[in-house]
Amino acid sequence: MKLKSLHQAFFTLAAFVAIFPAQAAELAGTVYVATQPVTGSTVTLFAAGTGAPKQLAEGKSDDCGAFNLTYGDAPVDSILYVVAKGGAPKGGKANDGLALLSVLGGTPPKTVTVNELTTVASAFTSARFLDGEVLSGKPLGLKIAAGNAPNLVDPVTGSWGKVVIDPLNSSMTTTLATLDTLGSLICAYATVADDAWRARFLKAATPPSGNTPKNTLEAMAGIARAPWSAPKELYALFDEAYPLPAPDGRRSAPFAPYLVWSPDDFCLSLCFSGGGCYANGRFMFDAEGNLWSGMNWMPGSQSGVNKSTGGGVGKYAPNGTALSPAIFGFRGMGIDGVGWGTAVANDKIWITSFNGKILVMNFDGSPAAKESDVPFKEKLLGLMGIGIANNGDVWIADGSDNQLLYFPGGVLKDGKIVKVAGLKSPFDIVIDDENRVWVANSSGDTVTRFPASDPTKVENFRAGIGVRALALDSKNNVWVASNMDLKTPQPKLPDGISIMEQFKLITAAMFKYVMGPPARPTGAVNMIRPDGTQPAPEGFTGEAINVPWGINIDGNDDVWVGNMWARSVTLLAGDDTKGHPAGTKTGDVIHMFQSGSIQMITDVSIDPAGNVWCANNWNSLEAAASPDPKRPTSTWGGGSGFTVIYGVAAPVKTPRIGKVRQP
Repeated sequence: MKLKSLHQAFFTLAAFVAIFPAQAAELAGTVYVATQPVTGSTVTLFAAGTGAPKQLAEGKSDDCGAFNLTYGDAPVDSILYVVAKGGAPKGGKANDGLALLSVLGGTPPKTVTVNELTTVASAFTSARFLDGEVLSGKPLGLKIAAGNAPNLVDPVTGSWGKVVIDPLNSSMTTTLATLDTLGSLICAYATVADDAWRARFLKAATPPSGNTPKNTLEAMAGIARAPWSAPKELYALFDEAYPLPAPDGRRSAPFAPYLVWSPDDFCLSLCFSGGGCYANGRFMFDAEGNLWSGMNWMPGSQSGVNKSTGGGVGKYAPNGTALSPAIFGFRGMGIDGVGWGTAVANDKIWITSFNGKILVMNFDGSPAAKESDVPFKEKLLGLMGIGIANNGDVWIADGSDNQLLYFPGGVLKDGKIVKVAGLKSPFDIVIDDENRVWVANSSGDTVTRFPASDPTKVENFRAGIGVRALALDSKNNVWVASNMDLKTPQPKLPDGISIMEQFKLITAAMFKYVMGPPARPTGAVNMIRPDGTQPAPEGFTGEAINVPWGINIDGNDDVWVGNMWARSVTLLAGDDTKGHPAGTKTGDVIHMFQSGSIQMITDVSIDPAGNVWCANNWNSLEAAASPDPKRPTSTWGGGSGFTVIYGVAAPVKTPRIGKVRQP
């Protein structure tokens, strides 16, 4: 094309753009407090990403609380959110301390509501990305946070989301009442409270390592990051603002149901199910934040340690939506019932089964190989945990034959059996930065370590009894969860028995020892440094550690423990106690989380948004362990669904391979 022609083409294109500019988008909405419009609120639309958020539009709410914003293109992969500051609720005075939030996601709806409930939902799901009124973070974490907010509150209506009012959550947990109570605290700040009440509220909402909030949005984010910090004080403020007129009376709070009793914490959690979910084993996230878990048993089956029908593999979107088939889950390559054997590599999903089969899957859930591709001629049973090394090697624990399966580079056909001295029903495996393989011995009280290049160079480190999960923090310290502490009488576990036989014997011992009389907790969490030393050789123990099973590390190197017997998740201070009050020591209990939807936990895992996912493995002990369970509850042996606790952990990078990594 000649130069003159190029100039003509350029000016023609410029004229076209001038006549037809990029299509502007419209966002209409209403600002409410106590179901009444807020007049004169400054409403700003932002796009959040890794750096400072970009302001897209700003306006004022009118006498009806309405606003209309016109905005252009947002940066790629950004998350849009609205902040409404100041203004006067109908019939009230303007309040500069009123700040409301609604996180809208990458593609916002045409109309939105910004109120107390959207502020609570958005602050909790985005807690790890909020700094004052600024939302910023890695794209995946922001996307996960935005995708979970509608589970709590619908951004269009400003009322409850579909998940919080479903049967698993509305009447089985206190989440709905907690959400409403937190919303009522914001409402009280803007309407019925005096300056003294507001000052006490902001003080109670101050996180242990943070500054005193200046407005209601900062206050809610502070509560979300440490919901265990001041629950009594916050509930007392609610009670003061909306006193109970009589034992059977109704408070004047704007939202109901509300909390009737002072809570142990103000955390928000939701339960999810479907996709073959029942008796979850281990939890692993892929690079997109999807959850993968093998299931011990099939939903609807009368399964337990005596008789069982094996489950498949579940896949769940970052917002909890089931992505695997109902009841059966994903299956293939002969697997039938999955214990601790779920692992996510960079290119595949690895699954092991109670019946000794191995499934390698693509990320769409389809098998990536055939059963005949597995090279072993020996009959295998009770395959358990899977460790994936940074170099791609895959190690599998053979819990029934005291040996390991090794796949160099993750190549299935190259698999070989590795005999390692001292193994006693190996259960979990992690591989550190020096390519040393650490193995938990579930029928003993040791963790075995050896260099991958020479399995004869074995070292053993004592932990608790019945060693289960292992996790590596950022310093390559190995954290260990053991079912029993060293003071507990050890049940006799014969070599070669199945994992279900182990469960049966351990459960019988727990009934006798833990439930008493006298009742007493047992279990231990150990930390083993890379040089083999332990700061607490007997382990970290106590009432908050009761038959621990799963263990994981968050992006702050704090330690999360799934307690099977206590039906709880415990947060411990890690090797570095940054972010905690002065005087906090490694292994100190920060908080223990319980909920009506948290059952007998195996694993506990952290996602890239700082949410904690809890695996319900068992529910009813009688149904799971009785040789002849009661028929009406005979399907209650396995745990129902899984619970997600929002925003309470420091985010991590997924998939989890080797030591914990920040996003």
